[in-house]
Amino acid sequence: MNQLPIGLVFPGQGTQKKGMGDPWRETPSWRLTEAISEVTGEDLPELLLHAPDEQLRRTDLAQLTVFTVALIAHAEAVRTGALGGQVVACAGHSLGEYAALTAAGALTVEDAAALVAARGRAMRTAAEDREGTMGVLVAAPADEVEALVREVRAAGAGVWVANVNAPGQTVVSGSPEGIDRVDAEAPSIGAKMIRLRVGGAFHSPYMAPAAEALRTALKNTAFAAAHLPVVANVDAVPYAGDCDWPELGTRQLTGPVLWEQSVRTLTGALGCGRLVELGPGRTLAGLIRRIDPDIEVVSVDGPGALN
Repeated sequence: MNQLPIGLVFPGQGTQKKGMGDPWRETPSWRLTEAISEVTGEDLPELLLHAPDEQLRRTDLAQLTVFTVALIAHAEAVRTGALGGQVVACAGHSLGEYAALTAAGALTVEDAAALVAARGRAMRTAAEDREGTMGVLVAAPADEVEALVREVRAAGAGVWVANVNAPGQTVVSGSPEGIDRVDAEAPSIGAKMIRLRVGGAFHSPYMAPAAEALRTALKNTAFAAAHLPVVANVDAVPYAGDCDWPELGTRQLTGPVLWEQSVRTLTGALGCGRLVELGPGRTLAGLIRRIDPDIEVVSVDGPGALN
């Protein structure tokens, strides 16, 4: 049995797809859908089994469904003893941070679900009030992307770095005009932009109204005084309780997700020799292999991966 120290990682919005709950529907942990439905007022079984892709692209529903599948995958991995070693830390990409906080023991399932619902609604409202979009710049170093974004912003267009995902993959966020300008200038730094089908300019100052709404929900939520270390998106620092998660969670909405640095924290300072991705898809595993080709990484995107 593999006894390397384990880090758990949880994906974010964008990994949702029609029928993503189907592999899990016969597992004991499927009952989590009932608890999350009760807290949020959404029919999670219906969303996870039957909702079309177009419906799942709605920000609030995308976040709830990805979060729910991530928790089911984690619960089943724990129930079956499939992790095969000691879990020493957790991290999640954007939305995934809430699944990470739950797995780490910082939040109850119910409290985390309520926060995810509040976060999704607030982000959807902010995006409807101010048009924005996002794109991925591939094949250029993050510092060159940052410099280009600063130039475009200095010229009057709203655009910011939103995610530093892996070497050669940086996401930018802002106004349609700003994204268009960065797209046009991308070849100057040897990059190509891939547009994202998202409902707003997430992880940018355009989300400031959502951040203030979420701050209230976070401050009204009880976080455990001690829990497994969770590497925060905003600074790639591990926190194990005795910290200000409401502040970290609020900052996350308007600042960049430092995913590459977070993975390096897991595999470096925290000593994780194996990373386990829990939730729909295998997006994070792909990023992790680009960040650290030597790290062992597996994706649990269905019960078959637990054998």
